[in-house]
Amino acid sequence: MFHSLLSTKARFRSLRSDARVLWNLVKPTSRTGSHAQRLEQFYAGQVDDYDEFRRRLLHGREALFEQLTFPAQGVWVDLGAGTGENLQRVGQAADRLAAMHWVDLSPSLLSVARKRATASSWSPKIHLHEADATNPPLASGIADVVTMSYSLTMIPDWFAAIEAAERLLKPGGQIGVVDFFVSRKHAAADERQHHAITRHFWPAWFSYDNVHPSPDHIPMLRRRFDTVRLTQQHGRVPYLPLLRAPYFVFVGRKPVSSSTIPST
Repeated sequence: MFHSLLSTKARFRSLRSDARVLWNLVKPTSRTGSHAQRLEQFYAGQVDDYDEFRRRLLHGREALFEQLTFPAQGVWVDLGAGTGENLQRVGQAADRLAAMHWVDLSPSLLSVARKRATASSWSPKIHLHEADATNPPLASGIADVVTMSYSLTMIPDWFAAIEAAERLLKPGGQIGVVDFFVSRKHAAADERQHHAITRHFWPAWFSYDNVHPSPDHIPMLRRRFDTVRLTQQHGRVPYLPLLRAPYFVFVGRKPVSSSTIPST
């Protein structure tokens, strides 16, 4: 009976946590102000509940990090790092890295990331940057791995974010992206073709929270980087058992022949 009571209390806490997140997802969001202001308004009220809920919504992150190689004395840059939870997915590979740079525009999310970094054994290697992913304050060509985990769909100037990732990477460096998406009306032969309902429903659904699945993310990534692996799947949506949101996992490499844009 004691264990049953503990289990009931745990379920209640989980439901209460989910309720806070769901309220922040459905409450009216500002369409004005800067991108940074809109992000902070969205995340500030749910930051303590962020990770648990997103584990059930943001699929494919584990699969992405399993496919990446973190070299000895390498540098990893996470654009849109949020709470820094991806550190858990890097795991013991962090021992080999010389530096980890987490870039995010939300002070609330970075406050959680800072606590996570401080509590880890890799704290001296972790550097937090409150900055826009389109213009991270890092030198060109420093990164062996750049990741973007469900951040591309939240960046208005996502072209610039991809260009920033390309600038940061060394020739031959890896980029890993996981995010929601919809296909083009006429997708490439080796890509998933979505029905018209899917192509229109999910952008409308997510746009309420300033999340914008695009038919052009995958084609642009494939144009700028050599494709190592691309998978396109559907994942469950919490509390909506009949819905499956489309997402992709992309691993690519910066061509060795690419020149690096000088840092300013």
